[in-house]
This record gives sequence, structure tokens and C-alpha cells, in this order.
Amino acid sequence: MSSDALGEAVGEALAELDAPVDPRASWALPAFGTLPAVTELDEVVTRVLAPNPSLMTLDGTNTYVLGQPGTGTAIVVDPGPDDDGHLARVEQVLADRDLGCELVLVTHHHHDHSEAAQRWARRFGCRVAASTPEVAGDGGWLVSEADRVELVPGLRVEVVATPGHTRDHLAFRLGHGPVLTGDHILGRGTSVVAHPDGDLVAYLDSLGKVLALGPDALYPGHGPELADGDPTEVVAFYLAHRRYRERQLLTVLSFGPRTPRQLVEVVYAGYDPSLWDAAERSTRAAIQKLVAQGQVRVADGAVHRA
Repeated sequence: MSSDALGEAVGEALAELDAPVDPRASWALPAFGTLPAVTELDEVVTRVLAPNPSLMTLDGTNTYVLGQPGTGTAIVVDPGPDDDGHLARVEQVLADRDLGCELVLVTHHHHDHSEAAQRWARRFGCRVAASTPEVAGDGGWLVSEADRVELVPGLRVEVVATPGHTRDHLAFRLGHGPVLTGDHILGRGTSVVAHPDGDLVAYLDSLGKVLALGPDALYPGHGPELADGDPTEVVAFYLAHRRYRERQLLTVLSFGPRTPRQLVEVVYAGYDPSLWDAAERSTRAAIQKLVAQGQVRVADGAVHRA
């Protein structure tokens, strides 16, 4: 079979696969780049958007201020990049609500979430809470699954271990129902599970854990809040999307072995090539899972159907 004929056959086989439908497509989400700098999401959660938009960070990193106005006590989640303007906006939010930051809480170690954590904690005169000492710093608070943070009057924060996007990833379930998902679930698109730090098996398990929580709102690390529709539909879509990607890989490999990059060039052909490096890391994580399941094998740098 010629290369053109092979490419056409692969394309036809992929076209026969049913792609899952993203429920957010029918939601009235704000257009990309239009999120306000400051948004009150509910009675105790305010989002402050960091000025670091990109293809990977979407509208920018979402920093969350948790605290009932007038109570004097707040938690800042994911301070994000070490940017003086962003710090000034967060401090203004705290001042406007008569709040002082008692804890800086971090979902995971990626710099767009954690870079400012230790400096901001020193400025606020408080500790950093995270799952690793590298992020928490000297004197920090190492938190893990089922720990509870109850520093803010009227607000309980439950730590939920959600490894997969990174090994140290945490989500935070708030007592009144929402879940702060970090990079595990985004407001737009899907999350990258980048090999080798990312683990797709762990990621899927963590998605199931979030689904079982039955959240009434998802407040992601990037993109708009997911609160107007049923957020559990988004979690279910994430699970279906990963299964779909696996079917795509196995379909392409049924026509012969390919390197991870070659798989990306076929499966992600309709995406901006600037995203292909991230897609390749996610593809390598999927390959690792499929190898463990005995569905594929890797030999001489190429992936083969088992």
C-alpha cells in the first residue's frame, strides 16, 4: 500500500470512531480571553486571574481567595506566578473584604501555580500548605488525603489527593460543595498528563474520585468556573475523552508501528503544532498505560500493537 493510500485508510478508520461530546459546548461560558480580573464566584470564593495567559495556561492561572467578607481570615489558593501586579490585586481583594491571609494553599508544583507561594507567605506572615516540602518550604505544612483545613470561619477545606496530572497534585473540596480542581480538570479543553511525571492510570483513578464527590461546582486552575450546568457531566466527559484517545492510538497502530511523535502527527493533525510537544508527553503517558495492560509493546523506539 502506498503512503498516500495508507494515510487515507488511517484517516477513514479514525473517522469511524465516535468522539465524545463536551457538555460545555452548550454552556454559556465566557469567550477565551474575556474572564474578568476579579470574580466573586460564591459567598466565600473570589477568583483573581493572574496575567499569564497562553495556549497552556488558557486565560491565565486562577488564584482563589477563600473567606467570608468581614471575618478577618482567608486562605489564598495557587498564588501562581511571582508577579507584583497580581500580588497587588490579591491584596486589594483581601483589603476590600476585610480579610487577612492565614495560609497559602497549593494544588501542585508547576510554576504557574506555585512560584509565588513562599514569597507571598512571607509577606502575609503565614505558612504554605502543599503536598511536597519543595513547595511548602521550611516550616510549611505538608497536607495529604483527607486532611482538613479549618482556619477560615464557616469554611471547611478537605484535601483530596488527585495524582495524575502530576504526582503531587491535590484538589480541595469546600464544605459548601464546590471542588477546586487545579489542573486536574480545566474550565476549557482537557488537561495534559505529561509523561514521566504524569501518570494516566492515576489520573483516571483521580477523575473517578472527583466524580464520586458529586460536586455542585468545579473551580479549575485555568479557565472559567463550571457551575451553570452539571459539573459531573464534565468529569464523565474527561473519562470518555481519555478512552477515545486510547482508541485512536490503537486504531492508528493497527496499520503498523509508529513512534510516539508519529502518532501525535496523526491523532493531533487538526491541532496547532505548537501544542504537539505537550500532546506527545500525554501520548507517552497513554502508551505507558497501554503497555501495562498488554495492549501495545515498545521496541526500537516504535510502538507496536501487542
